[in-house]
Amino acid sequence: MLSDELTHGFWCECWTEDVPTKGRPTLTTCFSAHSPAQADGRLSITLQCIAALNSPTALENWDNLYEARINTRRALLRAEPCTASITDARTRITWTLRPVRFLPLAIHNEAEHPACVDDLDDFKPHTTD
Repeated sequence: MLSDELTHGFWCECWTEDVPTKGRPTLTTCFSAHSPAQADGRLSITLQCIAALNSPTALENWDNLYEARINTRRALLRAEPCTASITDARTRITWTLRPVRFLPLAIHNEAEHPACVDDLDDFKPHTTD
């Protein structure tokens, strides 16, 4: 039965929005995670990089994120949806993490792809003399 073949994991999305204009959020990137630890680890690395981009506010951003990440980690362990946000200058970046079930044949990670595309060099255009 298909439901027996589904695997549990998390779908993680990064949304950005321009704070002063209150524009609609834009989906920037997304990734799949197959465990709470993987989702938390990837989110942690991403948020550390974002927090460090603007050095005058990096420490304040990281302090705020540290507290938020404790709650995020707890929610992931309980398989509950959660968010983590950081606002810097004009931009708010929000990560949403939701528990999901993955289909066994679905390719849902950019690192996984069919064997037929392993050597993309064969498909690059060649110059002519």
